[in-house]
Amino acid sequence: MPLNEIRTPRGNQDDISGGYASTYSHKNEITRPEYYSLILDRYNIKAELTATDRVGFHRYTYPAGKPASILIDLREGNGSNAYDSYIRQIDDYTVEGYRYVRGWSPSRKVYFVLKSDQKIEKFTAYDDNTPKPWNQLKVESVKSVLTFGNVKEVKLKVAISSVSCDNAALNLQTELPHWDFDKVVQMSSERWNKQLEKMVVESNDEAAKRVFYTAHYHTMIAPTRYCDVDGAYRGMNDMIYTDPKKANYTTLSLWDTYRALNPLMTITQSERVDDVVNSMLSIYRQQDKLPIWPLMSGETNCMPGYSSVPVIADAYLKGFTGFNASEALQAMKATATYERQNGVPFVMEKGYIPADRVHEATSIAMEYAVDDWGIAAMAQKMGRTADYETFSKRAHYYKNYFDSSIHFIRPKLEDGSWRTPYDPARSIHGVGDFCEGNGWQYTFFAPQDPYGLINLFGGDKPFTNKLDLFFANNDSMGEGASSDITGLIGQYAHGNEPSHHIAYLYAYAGEQWKTAEKVRFIMRDFYTDQPDGIIGNEDCGQMSAWYLLSAMGFYQVNPSDGVFTFGSPAFNKVVVKVRGNKVFTVEAPNNSKENIYIQKVYLNGKPYAKSYITYDDIISGSTLTFVMGKKPNKNFGKAFADRPVVLNK
Repeated sequence: MPLNEIRTPRGNQDDISGGYASTYSHKNEITRPEYYSLILDRYNIKAELTATDRVGFHRYTYPAGKPASILIDLREGNGSNAYDSYIRQIDDYTVEGYRYVRGWSPSRKVYFVLKSDQKIEKFTAYDDNTPKPWNQLKVESVKSVLTFGNVKEVKLKVAISSVSCDNAALNLQTELPHWDFDKVVQMSSERWNKQLEKMVVESNDEAAKRVFYTAHYHTMIAPTRYCDVDGAYRGMNDMIYTDPKKANYTTLSLWDTYRALNPLMTITQSERVDDVVNSMLSIYRQQDKLPIWPLMSGETNCMPGYSSVPVIADAYLKGFTGFNASEALQAMKATATYERQNGVPFVMEKGYIPADRVHEATSIAMEYAVDDWGIAAMAQKMGRTADYETFSKRAHYYKNYFDSSIHFIRPKLEDGSWRTPYDPARSIHGVGDFCEGNGWQYTFFAPQDPYGLINLFGGDKPFTNKLDLFFANNDSMGEGASSDITGLIGQYAHGNEPSHHIAYLYAYAGEQWKTAEKVRFIMRDFYTDQPDGIIGNEDCGQMSAWYLLSAMGFYQVNPSDGVFTFGSPAFNKVVVKVRGNKVFTVEAPNNSKENIYIQKVYLNGKPYAKSYITYDDIISGSTLTFVMGKKPNKNFGKAFADRPVVLNK
């Protein structure tokens, strides 16, 4: 934090007068992928930031008349508590240190080296807010103030590592040996543009284009690279691993991202897919199961399911070969039978998880069924018949929760009886039967088996009637529901992930035009170019990935089968660079806010009656053309032969 008066307390959000915090105005703020700047009102200091992969580059411009200072606060964090921290002045220009944290992720160790282009005139270490007369300090709450004298500008390079201060220094020297701030901004801009140019959209609607490219940017923020320039990183068991040939990744919000972000990555960021899978396999070797929600060297075990499984299966079934498939299948099986995994012993013994034994049991089991489909599909392709049969059976365990007397998924108790009384709209966060959802939403949660789900309802019409009610019912979820359940259309909640595929289910019952209606409404009303332009939690790119896929006119309902079901394209043209230096093009030349319904489709100039496209079609560099209209063509996609297929079943 740049200062021109010495303050070490942070201050309170509602009263910063006694702390170092400063107000600022968005009018004095510049935000771009490669550059950030703002004016700190309290100090009239201009702060500018840019970065390489592992080094943050700071430039601070100070007003005349007061000594320029920098505060390093290793105590305060974002929802985390430091249990050990350390700082040391190495020379007149260099400081090193670390911060060990426990919080949502149980273990995070961050080492850093800071270099200044200005001489450090005074170094003061603080135990919280108490100054100490030493050039190094190791306590729980380290802070430090670096004072540079009456200088106009200070540049700082701050490199980080999960391994050591020495590795942080190696990262700094390798990636940023010079002091040219503007050069780094330019290089970073060129790198971002190279990524953002992978998708080019044509539209006269400038606001819609801003939404599209913002979403594209959001899909490239996570997963995050988690290794040093020599390939070293700290594993889940606190040991150091090194693989200079592969990039290791963390911030794997898998329960969120397996639905859209990871399938999108196989199209737009295919060069990262193998490394992401290998990162998950490395975690498996370290903790004997695949990751659930890993952050740095900590497994949070947050959210239900073992959602790394559909990500790995999707990559394998789409032809990615940069990882050991046999090890991957073994890791998937080990995770699906891991006895300390929440509810797994019940799945193996009973075929369901009792709601009176495990919180959120119904959601957990429904997620496991999706995951088990991925294991079965991968095993089938690898010729592992026994594994295929075992996990194919488990993929249908979602049916054990379907109460045919009321046509709802319903929690089941250990004695085999239904939860009674039961309100499918009710949701209690953390201790209820469903995770961040309710019985309405999880009734449609079988993306691995839409046709099996339709059959449970008795056919197409009863199913679509129930879907219509789903989007119209406004029964209250009651007190205690998750704050993430937002963006409501009836019981549909676009602000949270379990609903994301549901609008596309109409196509499986021959009413694709209803999918078009719902999807276009969601894109129009729940995504804007305003500061609150996303209806719910971005969740590491999942919300934006849903938008990008849907804006192209399709969505991968089953997270592992490579089938993209048609919705309603939002733009006249989208051009996407795909694997093998090929280009996939989506055209909808007569698209408009009124023309939301697909009338007919052409694939590579030939009439195409299907209501879906496959991954192989996309990466072959095809051209998909939609002819749109104001009125629904209710015959499009109605014939069973034209409905989305289920591959690898």
